Amino acid sequence: MTIYLRLLSYVKPYISRLLLALVCILVAAGANLYVPWIIRDVIDDVLATKNMAMLNLIAGGIAGIYLLRGIFFYGQTYLMSYVGQKVVIDIRAGIYRHLQRLSLSYFEKRQTGVIMSYITNDVAAVQSALVDNVIELVTEATTLIGSMAAMFYLDWKLSLLTFITMPLVAQTINIFGGKVKRASTNNQERIADITAVLQEAISAVRVIKSFGREEYEIERFGRENYSNFRAQMKIAQLMATLTPLIEFLAALGVTVIVWFGGREVITGHLTTGSLMAYLIYIVNLSNPMKRLSRVYGNIQRAMAAAERIFAVLDTEPEIQNLPEAVELPAITGHVAFQQVDFAYRTGERVLHDINLEAKPGQMIAIVGPSGAGKTTIANLIPRFYDPSGGTIRIDGLDIKTVTLQSLRRQIGIVPQETVLFNGTVYENILYGDLEATREEVITAAQAANAHNFITGMPDGYETQIGERGSKLSGGQRQRIAIARAILKNPRVLILDEATSALDTESEKLVQEALDKLMIGRTSFVIAHRLSTVQRADTILVMEKGKIIERGTHQELLAAGGLYSKLYQVQFGIKEA
Repeated sequence: MTIYLRLLSYVKPYISRLLLALVCILVAAGANLYVPWIIRDVIDDVLATKNMAMLNLIAGGIAGIYLLRGIFFYGQTYLMSYVGQKVVIDIRAGIYRHLQRLSLSYFEKRQTGVIMSYITNDVAAVQSALVDNVIELVTEATTLIGSMAAMFYLDWKLSLLTFITMPLVAQTINIFGGKVKRASTNNQERIADITAVLQEAISAVRVIKSFGREEYEIERFGRENYSNFRAQMKIAQLMATLTPLIEFLAALGVTVIVWFGGREVITGHLTTGSLMAYLIYIVNLSNPMKRLSRVYGNIQRAMAAAERIFAVLDTEPEIQNLPEAVELPAITGHVAFQQVDFAYRTGERVLHDINLEAKPGQMIAIVGPSGAGKTTIANLIPRFYDPSGGTIRIDGLDIKTVTLQSLRRQIGIVPQETVLFNGTVYENILYGDLEATREEVITAAQAANAHNFITGMPDGYETQIGERGSKLSGGQRQRIAIARAILKNPRVLILDEATSALDTESEKLVQEALDKLMIGRTSFVIAHRLSTVQRADTILVMEKGKIIERGTHQELLAAGGLYSKLYQVQFGIKEA
């Protein structure tokens, strides 16, 4: 109930339409409740007395009632669909907005497909609960309550006998509802697993084909698909058991009522028409109970999805602005790490006592074997993570004391794996500064050595580049990413293995673009290829989360330490 009430809180902006829809539902349901009274009058007043005028009146009344019911049925369906769709749009937008604000660590701990299923599969399940099931719930509840009231009016003794079975039916629904909810939670998780496998297979299709693993992936998907089948069948089994059980209990009640009601007619305590009307209300009573049991099961399934949705919405970002955070003013780019430690998990430090200083305009290179902590240092500067200990300052300000937006606005990142969006070349470059002019976009592309190949494409800057830039080569994607960073015009620049995945010709063009990009900016260059860092003002050599050497290229070669060994391995020479 708590979850459902929280869902209903999303209805508040549309409460007027919801109330109007409820009026339509009540009128449409009320029209159905009046039919048994008409049948009673036909039997007792028309057939018994052969009253033709009354027959004509009743026939016209039936036509009028069903016309009225049709009008209000349209109103309930349209209005409830409007409210339900609006609420679903709001929930979906709320999840997406919240996901955008969550920290990087949230996404690194979860599969992309699972996260996608929150917005797709789970929201779709909630939509059903808020539209179709609400209509059926109110309609059947109205029919149930109205039928009970009419039955008591017709014969209170018969009605007391009827309702003996009600607590038994209610308890049965409650027990099965809990089982359906648990089974539905498991089913939603299996659907998320299918989405995750599907997303991985589609994004890695080149790898799958290169290793000839199509059959393996088919089997892997088949296992997840079968797990979902079993979860679905568990729900189907519960629902298939619940409905006939409720019908059987209702049938027992009807049997008793037919016997006792017939006895009342024979003894003259009840008219034949009233008994027929009463039996119709019994049918009206049993059908809502059966349908309500199904609706209850569907709502429990939706609540399982809602729980997952609210679990996302209740997740707080690990990295947030402090209450007293201020805007970071325009910076010169003086970056300092002071005794910085960091651990992704408690007790497992990956950085130990990091001290470094980058003065405005300097190029700081960070080298070392894989797993040394190079990228972790880069992730701490824009506050993708916060250090476990120590302080990071930019222009003397602790980066924890400034807002995330103002900090990241002045930092540019060019990663090894370039991520472009499915759109045009122009739109991808413009992403660096959404308010830039077309001339500024073209200037940035020229500085990134990208203008010539862009204008050589069929539609120039309006060329569609496909998902993640799939229609471009690796060097072209990287130069567009550099143009995007140039347009952003950051004061601090982070280059994380920006040329390591490129061929020699592409690397030359990209390196020239990077050299232009770094002019006048404080740059942190993470590299395995030592040829790209020889001009650095300072080279930091890392191993096992510690800075073990620092100096210029010549100084580190002369020291004969790890940097010198790495250089000899890459170039196959020894220098004095």
